[in-house]
Amino acid sequence: MVRALLIRGMLVGALAAVCAFVVAKLLGESEVGHAIAFESARDAADGVQAMNLVSRNVQSTIGLFTGLLVFGVAIGGLFALAYAGVQGRLGGLGARGTAALVALAGFMGMYLLPDLKYPANPPSIGNPDTIGERTSLYFTMMLISLAVVIGGAVTARRLAARFGAWDAALLAMAGALVIVGLACYLLPQVQETPQGFPADVLWRFRIASLAIQVSLWTTIGLLFGALTERAVRSAHSDQKTSSAMAPTAA
Repeated sequence: MVRALLIRGMLVGALAAVCAFVVAKLLGESEVGHAIAFESARDAADGVQAMNLVSRNVQSTIGLFTGLLVFGVAIGGLFALAYAGVQGRLGGLGARGTAALVALAGFMGMYLLPDLKYPANPPSIGNPDTIGERTSLYFTMMLISLAVVIGGAVTARRLAARFGAWDAALLAMAGALVIVGLACYLLPQVQETPQGFPADVLWRFRIASLAIQVSLWTTIGLLFGALTERAVRSAHSDQKTSSAMAPTAA
């Protein structure tokens, strides 16, 4: 059962990567180009000779698609494992409702909440010497966010019997916001956007980054839920057919 879900999740993740690639090409690629042009002009003014091992055309096509494909398949696999862990434990929610909630939780924990502290910047912006530090800080914030999302869901479920579903959800949400706020306050700031970088380019790039993540998680949640619901119905139909034929065979 888990193996089937895992394969389904990885396949759905690959399809979601195709959707994310289309969104990236339509919304984000031009902003990356503007950022690279800004960085190149600054390097030229400083007398720095930049070396590109991979052409810009390859980066924006095969490179971008390959990166999104690997990311989508990985996210799809993790999504399937998370779905397998919670299926049947969310009250009367069916396959589609469970998949939608898991997708929403994944989007919030892996992107939206970390993005509040460390928003996306074009890949050419920032000090190359601090990539490791910035990556560590982002993953730290992401782990905190995932723990908050999972802990909030568990807390809301445990408090529901005492306070009711709505009040329990509000209490869990309030606690989650406090923890996320503390994390944002305590973790160090990262301010490496060059002086004079166009604010509109940065804003549009961040909107494009959000759109890419929304398209990826939405596709995974909706498509995985639809395919899983269809598989469940097919399994139930086969069971009914077998039960109906059993007396005849006897």
